[in-house]
Amino acid sequence: MAHPSQLGFQDAASPVMEELLHFHDHALMIVFLISTLVLYIIVAMVSTKLTNKFILDSQEIEIIWTVLPAIILILIALPSLRILYLMDEVNSPLLTIKAVGHQWYWSYEYTDYEDLGFDAYMIPTQDLSPGQFRLLEADHRMVIPVESPIRVLVSADDVLHSWAVPALGIKMDAVPGRLNQTAFIASRAGIFYGQCSEICGANHSFMPIVVEAVPLEHFENWSSRMLEDA
Repeated sequence: MAHPSQLGFQDAASPVMEELLHFHDHALMIVFLISTLVLYIIVAMVSTKLTNKFILDSQEIEIIWTVLPAIILILIALPSLRILYLMDEVNSPLLTIKAVGHQWYWSYEYTDYEDLGFDAYMIPTQDLSPGQFRLLEADHRMVIPVESPIRVLVSADDVLHSWAVPALGIKMDAVPGRLNQTAFIASRAGIFYGQCSEICGANHSFMPIVVEAVPLEHFENWSSRMLEDA
């Protein structure tokens, strides 16, 4: 998760998030090079008294500064479109989970099981255990198996919400009466935090998302316990 004074993104926990980080670095380097060139030209124009007569009226340089930006835009657009299509791919999910946003908590339904579902409320500050994070901990975590394709169906019961987990590269709007879907693969075990990312009312800041990725054997044991308790 993020830490104080952090400048970059969180460490990627899914293949899609790794691709997004690579694209961010790629685009940032292009922006840096363009900014450096523009700054150099500005400084050169301000500091020198010399004039190049070939630059004042030159067909060649006009062609260059028309074609070069087009090439740069293509270098940015092609990787962006590739990742956009990757994020929409849902290939034979091992597990399907329905996440429904309410004011102000999330409910989860494991649709592959007959009766496995629960509500996830934020743990109040006074009830937190040592080492838990304020405003980020929930009383129930969405447990998933690691290195397995997971499909999440996202909807809302009342107003607009947004189910977002930055480390997994996921942000999907929850719209009442509409079922959106997204997919991801947790590439390592761990606990990943998110929050509702759509202003949904007075307690918008108090509906966290906690995703716990565990080995498949542990997930099966957890699901068996949950079904027994139900």
